[in-house]
Amino acid sequence: MPRATNAPASRARRKRVIKSAKGFRGRRSKLFRYAKDATMKGKYWAYRDRKTRKRNFRYLWIQRLNAAARANGMTYSRFAEGLKAAGIGLDRKILADLAVTDEATFKSIVDQARSALEGKSKSKAKKAA
Repeated sequence: MPRATNAPASRARRKRVIKSAKGFRGRRSKLFRYAKDATMKGKYWAYRDRKTRKRNFRYLWIQRLNAAARANGMTYSRFAEGLKAAGIGLDRKILADLAVTDEATFKSIVDQARSALEGKSKSKAKKAA
């Protein structure tokens, strides 16, 4: 019985891998054996770094908020506590964008957070007395 090689499907698979390795340097873009490893590693890095990018952007937003809050006489942690007390549900991305582009609006948000913190501390003092 003759040997079946599944040639069309194998060729298509190899072509697909070589095509996905387009732009890689040297044998990684020309030879199936090396292109397969290169594309697998590239997919692994892409998956991993999609998560890392989210982490890095959150870190950047927090840094920007901390700098802007300190410019208005408040730390980031107290600012976050004040936002929660005031019931302001804006996320870090929007707040950081406001801090960079529209300082007047950000200042009004900081003032709202500060007044909510003061109200919170006064209600604690009444409960303690």
